[in-house]
Amino acid sequence: MLEAFEAGFKAWWMPGVSAVFAVVATYVIYRLTLALVRHFSESRAVPRLFLDASAGALGLVFCLLALAGTLKAASDDLPLIGAIQQVTTLLLILAITWAAVRLTSAIGEVIVALNPVLEGQWKRARKVETQTRFLVRALNILIVIIGFGAALMTFESVQHMGASLLASAGVGGLILGFAARPVLSNLLAGMQIALTQPFRIDDVLHVQGEWCWVEEVTATYVVLRVWDLRRLVVPLQWFIENPFQNWSRNTADLLGAVFIWVDYTMPVEPLRQEFKRLLEQSNLWDGKLATVQVTDSNDQAMQVRFLMSAADSSRNWDLRCAVREGLVTFIQEQYPAQLPRVRARLVES
Repeated sequence: MLEAFEAGFKAWWMPGVSAVFAVVATYVIYRLTLALVRHFSESRAVPRLFLDASAGALGLVFCLLALAGTLKAASDDLPLIGAIQQVTTLLLILAITWAAVRLTSAIGEVIVALNPVLEGQWKRARKVETQTRFLVRALNILIVIIGFGAALMTFESVQHMGASLLASAGVGGLILGFAARPVLSNLLAGMQIALTQPFRIDDVLHVQGEWCWVEEVTATYVVLRVWDLRRLVVPLQWFIENPFQNWSRNTADLLGAVFIWVDYTMPVEPLRQEFKRLLEQSNLWDGKLATVQVTDSNDQAMQVRFLMSAADSSRNWDLRCAVREGLVTFIQEQYPAQLPRVRARLVES
C-alpha cells in the first residue's frame, strides 16, 4: 500500500507541480490584467459593468482551463488521471455556466443603466426595465438547464442512457409537462406580460383590495409593496387570469373623491367655496379638476361629492384626507345645525 502511494506520488510530482504552477500563474496574470483594466476604465462604462459582474466567474474559468490544459498534456498512464480530468471538465462546465449567467444578468443591468428614468421619459424607462428583467431571467433559466445537461453528459452512464431516453422522450415529456404545469404556466405568463406590458416596475396597482407598487418581477411571481410596507407575492399566472387596476398605466395622475352627508337644509354653495379655498391653499392639488356635485339623497340627508385631481396616487390620498378634514371642520364651525340628523314626528295616541 505504501509502495503504491510512493509510486503514485512520484508519478504525479512533476505533473502536479506543473498544474499548480499553471493555475497560480493564470490567476496572478488574470488579477493583474483585471486591476489594469479597472484602473484605466470608467466605473460606469459598459465593458466595465460586464467585467465587474462576471469577474469572479471568469477567473475560475481561466484557472480551470489552465488546469485542464496541463492535465491533457500529462501522460495517460498517471494514476486516476481519467477521474481527475472528468472532475476538472465537470467543474469547468459549471464555471462556464456561472459565468454565462453572470454575463446575462449584466446585460440586464447595462440595458437598465442605458435607459435611466429621466423627467418626461419614465414610462419608456420602466417599460424597458420590466421587459429586460423578464427576458434576462428566462435566459438564465435556459442557460442553467443547458449547463446542467452538459454536466450530466460528462458521465458515461448518462451517455449510454441517451438512446433509451430519446425513445421514451414522448411519454417522459408528457409526465414532466404535467408535473411542472404550474411552473411552466408562470413562465409563459411572464413572457406574455413582458411582451404586452400590463404593468411595469414601480407601477401603482390595486390588487385584491390592496393599494401597492410593483417592487420586483421574477420569472414566476411578482413582489408588490403595499402602502403599509407589507409585501404581497402574487404568481404571474394570476395577472393573466384575473382583473386588476393599474393606476399609472399611461400617466400617474388620478382623480379622487370625498363624500360627505349633510342635512337637506345645508346650502351647497358655501361648501363649493370652502372646497375651492382648501384646494388653492394645498400644494397637493395639480389645479386640473375641482367639482362639487350632489350625487345621492335619501329620506334623511343628501350626499355631496367633492372631486379633485392630483399628480399621483400618494398625493391624491393625502389631498383627499386633508380636504375631508377641512370640510368637516367647516361644517362643524359654520353650519353645525346642518349635520345629518334623524327626523321624527310625534303622534299622540
